[in-house]
Amino acid sequence: MAGNDEFDVIVIGAGPAGENVAARTVAGGLSTAIVERELVGGECSYWGCIPSKTLIRPGDVIAAAKRVPGADAAVTGTIDVQAALARRDYMTSSWDDSGQVPWLNDSGIALVRGHARLTGPRTLTVTDSEGGTRTLTANRAVVLATGTKAVVPPIPGLAEADPWTNRGVTEMKEIPDRLVVIGGGFVGAEMAQAVRRLGASEVTVLEGGPHLLSREEPFAGEEVAKAFAAEGISVRTGVKVTAVARAEDGTVTVTLDNGDEITADELLVATGRKPSTDDLGLDAVGLEPGKPVEVDDQLVATGLDQGDEPWLYAVGDVNGLALLTHMGKYQARLVGDILLGKEARDRSSRDVVPRVTFTDPQVCAVGLTEKQARERGLDIRVISYPTGGVSGATTSGDGIEGTSQIIVDTAREVIVGATFTGPGVSELLHSATIAISAEVKMQDLWHAVPSFPTISEVWLRLMEAYGL
Repeated sequence: MAGNDEFDVIVIGAGPAGENVAARTVAGGLSTAIVERELVGGECSYWGCIPSKTLIRPGDVIAAAKRVPGADAAVTGTIDVQAALARRDYMTSSWDDSGQVPWLNDSGIALVRGHARLTGPRTLTVTDSEGGTRTLTANRAVVLATGTKAVVPPIPGLAEADPWTNRGVTEMKEIPDRLVVIGGGFVGAEMAQAVRRLGASEVTVLEGGPHLLSREEPFAGEEVAKAFAAEGISVRTGVKVTAVARAEDGTVTVTLDNGDEITADELLVATGRKPSTDDLGLDAVGLEPGKPVEVDDQLVATGLDQGDEPWLYAVGDVNGLALLTHMGKYQARLVGDILLGKEARDRSSRDVVPRVTFTDPQVCAVGLTEKQARERGLDIRVISYPTGGVSGATTSGDGIEGTSQIIVDTAREVIVGATFTGPGVSELLHSATIAISAEVKMQDLWHAVPSFPTISEVWLRLMEAYGL
């Protein structure tokens, strides 16, 4: 690959965030290239959101049916694992991006395959799989959208044991009989339950903190742990892994700080993510490789002198603000508008981040937790109500449990945080996101009437508990 090409905008990374930037800028008349070293569609399409939720779905459907008297009698037999894995293969196009490329061509976006490295302001080189290089120059801007990769902590023997990360577990060709999960965040929790429901006989989740889902309200992790226990998933919190060893027969043994050993057929490491910036040429423009690219409220990279006309932007996971696909796409749309000369600023990536953990019960939250609100010195009221305490939950089946909670800033009379737990409650989240983003007064929310009988009626109960 050789050549020297100029574009108005060059996007590095063809995941959802990068694709959205490119789509926006090319639609506005700016010549745009997108550089991708792996698959067009990115982590989310092939090793994240899409395959994981596809693998979660069969168990969710069966669990929902078992909660409904009459329907539960129709649930017989076990999940067809091969059909479930085949559906996963279909949803990922068997890790082939040829179906995603045509829209780039149809949109007028130039796709450049290879590994990009910045060489200076508005310039970069791309090295293809055969070692050929190509120099690209951006007349207007370079947008970094390279995402993150899984962290494998420096536990003795862990790397040598060849553990699964999110990629290994979403690509699995068969269900392990025994699985150990290190990390009780959303990836670890979701996939622990998915693997158990797909047929694993033993699943153990190891979490160093006091509860699962440490970034959410404590009650959320406690409710998930309770549900896991009922399904035969072992959860051990407050533990530290001190060593890992893979035996010749393929089994893996995890040693804990109290001396306990757990042996399994596979090991999933889900202890966090780190930005994919270690080999991006950031040092050529004065930034530190391996770190998130910090940005201002227009997603302009900070920490370097960009003069009067900013040229370097960062969107999605790579900037460390909110490691979620929908937030990366939101930031991408903003940057697209900014590059087209529109006035736009990021209002959501710090304090109005909607997030869903697709366990059963689901954990859905947006905005601040109670702890975060108190740390900011806000005068708040915490209002909660049982998610299963409304008629819409009762008509959905038996045993519908969970908690719905809002955090109200009493000085402004607006909600600054909300959390919902329970089966299938993720669709409740957008109403809370609107309320927080638009700073809707509690007195006005009182007049937003929820339909009956739906689980959204919990909003009425929260308003009543507040005193309206």
